[in-house]
Amino acid sequence: MRLYVNIDHIATVRQARRTDEPDPVRAAVLVELAGADGITVHLREDRRHIQDRDVELLMRTARTPVNLEVAASSQVLDQACAWRPFQVTLVPERREEVTTEGGLALHEAARREATRAAIARLRDVGIRTSLFIDPDEDAIRTSLDLGADAVELHTGEYANATGQEKAEQLARISASADTAAKLGLAVHAGHGLTYENVVPIAAIDALEELNIGHSIVSRAVFTGLEAAVREMGELLRRARAR
Repeated sequence: MRLYVNIDHIATVRQARRTDEPDPVRAAVLVELAGADGITVHLREDRRHIQDRDVELLMRTARTPVNLEVAASSQVLDQACAWRPFQVTLVPERREEVTTEGGLALHEAARREATRAAIARLRDVGIRTSLFIDPDEDAIRTSLDLGADAVELHTGEYANATGQEKAEQLARISASADTAAKLGLAVHAGHGLTYENVVPIAAIDALEELNIGHSIVSRAVFTGLEAAVREMGELLRRARAR
């Protein structure tokens, strides 16, 4: 189980004052020192947190793989192709949302073809691709058809659920992960995962990578970033050891 730490919210704090601190690139160094397997950043079209400068510096300084989340628009795809991160995860994006609210709407023909074209562009320059999707068999099979290397299963509904619904959402994610793995896709997951809810997700055998950001950055306010990353990594190791 790989842990990729999303450092967007380090940049959120910086952008609140439009200053130069805290620096997400410096945060990435601490995240790597704490044992994270990779760094995730979301370059939004409105640049609400991560800036172009951040990605450029990350690509020059990161010692672990960089997973760049972008929408399938021409401008950010041009930049992704120039930067050549290890992986690009294509995500849905709406200006009015606070955070990503769900997976790609691959049932829509226009979105599906835009995603296909984006994957082809990224593949042509040697970039591994992942699609952020809901844990749904149709979305998984469409992702395979589009040529993605991996899928990232949206865990937001699981994170927000309680009681029996939480158990049902966990079963849904587990079944979707198994389906994707059997089809030959790499299987990742993320969104809304915390120190309190991550263990059942991390225990799903077919999952090989988790992307976690807000909860780690929140914990770091009280414990420091390295301690917060190490604590999350230990939870993942314990989940797999069971």
